[in-house]
Amino acid sequence: MNKEMPVILIDLDDTIEELLQAWVYFLNSKYSMNVSVDDITDWDMCIFYPSLTRQQVFEPLHHDEFWKTVKPKPDAIEYVEKLFSEGYNIFLCTSTDYRNIRAKYEYIVKRYFPYIKWSNVIVVNNKQMIQADYLIDDGIHNLENGNFIKILMTAPHNRNYDASANGMLRANSWKEVYELIHHFEVENTDI
Repeated sequence: MNKEMPVILIDLDDTIEELLQAWVYFLNSKYSMNVSVDDITDWDMCIFYPSLTRQQVFEPLHHDEFWKTVKPKPDAIEYVEKLFSEGYNIFLCTSTDYRNIRAKYEYIVKRYFPYIKWSNVIVVNNKQMIQADYLIDDGIHNLENGNFIKILMTAPHNRNYDASANGMLRANSWKEVYELIHHFEVENTDI
């Protein structure tokens, strides 16, 4: 770890990869439904699949074959690698069911972000407990009350949330995340 460089925590689901897109596609295909990714305006997926049981909605998350279909977010590979190569201390920080962490690591991290080792993956239920300089996340609840610079990655379930009124910076892309971090670091060095 480079003690002189900031620590950046990066969420996995819908921050560096497109879980929601793969999940909606899977459920629509399996159950002949017509839900759009943009329809998902709340954290609770079950709301948008009222005819399915909770078990049916969450079932794909517990199968390796599903995780093999999850793709990285546009430009995530490029900009996460840039931050890593510039010496930032990068940690993936996920709050996930213990049954799917191995699949996420095998089929997402090792495949698309091979320079991030297992020692740089944190599995935690309360991200506010982690000490870092930045957290990039799509989950508002993961950012609230944290002692880090909060970057909210835009997703359908948070697009109507007023990030700036709640002490968060909003990013619509990985290019914006990269620019926010660089802008903030440059401003901090001038103080």
